[in-house]
Amino acid sequence: MLTTNASSAAPPPFLEIRNVRKSFGGVKALKEVSLVIEAGHIYHLMGENGCGKSTLIKILSGAQLADEGQILIDGQPAGERAGDLGAIGALRAGIETVYQDLSLLPNLSVAENVAFTEQLVAASGRLARRLDMVALHETARRALAEVHLPTDCAFLTCRTDRLPLATRQLIAIARAVASEARLVIMDEPTTSLTRQEVENLLGVVERLRSSGVAVLFVTHKLDECKSLGGRAIIMRDGLKVAELDVASHSKAEFSRWMTGREISETRYRTDPKLGDVMLEVEKLEDDGTFHDISLSLRKGEILGVTGLLDSGRNELALALAGIRPAGHGTIRLNGREIAPRSAAEAIRHGIGYVPEDRLTEGLFLEKPIQDNITLPILDRLRNALGMISRRKARRVAETSVADLQIVAPDVAIPVQSLSGGNQQRVLIGRWLTINPQLLILHGPTVGVDVGSKDTIFRIIQRLADDGMGVIIISDDLPELLQNCDRIAVMRQGRIVATLEADGLTEDVVYRSMASTSKEIAQ
Repeated sequence: MLTTNASSAAPPPFLEIRNVRKSFGGVKALKEVSLVIEAGHIYHLMGENGCGKSTLIKILSGAQLADEGQILIDGQPAGERAGDLGAIGALRAGIETVYQDLSLLPNLSVAENVAFTEQLVAASGRLARRLDMVALHETARRALAEVHLPTDCAFLTCRTDRLPLATRQLIAIARAVASEARLVIMDEPTTSLTRQEVENLLGVVERLRSSGVAVLFVTHKLDECKSLGGRAIIMRDGLKVAELDVASHSKAEFSRWMTGREISETRYRTDPKLGDVMLEVEKLEDDGTFHDISLSLRKGEILGVTGLLDSGRNELALALAGIRPAGHGTIRLNGREIAPRSAAEAIRHGIGYVPEDRLTEGLFLEKPIQDNITLPILDRLRNALGMISRRKARRVAETSVADLQIVAPDVAIPVQSLSGGNQQRVLIGRWLTINPQLLILHGPTVGVDVGSKDTIFRIIQRLADDGMGVIIISDDLPELLQNCDRIAVMRQGRIVATLEADGLTEDVVYRSMASTSKEIAQ
């Protein structure tokens, strides 16, 4: 009888963690977190930046050691403690992680990035001087086909640092597919993808699930969670505060569990007070990327600019900011014609630009908050001897931290120690120090949690209410619909529609973005 019961017992889950704790310098990142991951299920790890999500997935992937706790694989301890798993041990167990920074090797080819993990694990982390390129290319072709990327020799041998960010994102996901993982952890996998690419990725995830692979999404995008279904694991302040079915609860409920407060899903933009036209762009053109761009912006107005990845929206942002000047056309700011040929020249005209990628294009991560914020105004901080006054710099930084609700114990700490939402506010604070007339925000809430988004949106509204002109370049349609007065839609390098945002729907905007007809949405 006992034998029969044992043989009919349910198999153990693929992965279980028990009472995991982790601290950094006295700060408790994880406080006795336990969870179970079953094969063939989808999970969403959700919570504000700084809640412990990143620490947890680093422990699961073997990149960090836990202070206490245990990991079990198929019911068996992976080590005496959770941290004993190790990076190679995690890969051998079938745990593959796609980090937010992708962790690709830029000087290696696409095929090498996708498929070398297989040979790395087989060699227990000690690769020979030469890879088996025939096997590597064969593995890479199969994985790239799964995520609908090219499989020809030219693409396989292309260096990854020469490819667009969205393509690199899919390559990182293909690497997980190639390893035949049992658990794929994806840290903000759709951050740099267009809507079409997101739908493609969700299809890949569903195929993984149906083949018995468990998928753990680390995400802030509640709409995508709803599309995929599965279980939500919600963290706050280092604790798992809830685990529940995604389909059974509203976005407002998820926001409340993550933040501990109510987050509005309605428009932030109410009763705008618009002034005179401050920005006029006429027939702006950059060979090969955008053509015949004409638009205007009034004081106190928030204009959204959106489009698919190749629409020219990114290049237009760089042209207005002086980083990649346009070849032809006219820009007038407050009636005066300007032609910024560099970022420094744009700053002198009163144009601030918050770039899309804060980690590689915006912040000096190892430098203090104070240095990051005061960078554009160093000349204003010099004392009588011509040296930078640290006292003045500190006062400016502390004012910015308070004004933008940046959570930090001191402006002297490195900006890399902050959560993503606080890092983004540091970057916005930098450009507010120049007192800009025009602020261009390129993807202002990429990789930012729902609570920090709320704070940033309220900051943007306040700036516009104070008379600043704001342009938001983004493919996050809910973000644009909640914050903008008008939305300019770009397609194939041209503005094909300019729509009033109030009462607009995502479907109308997306049809304008993706349509192949010559009709312009009204």
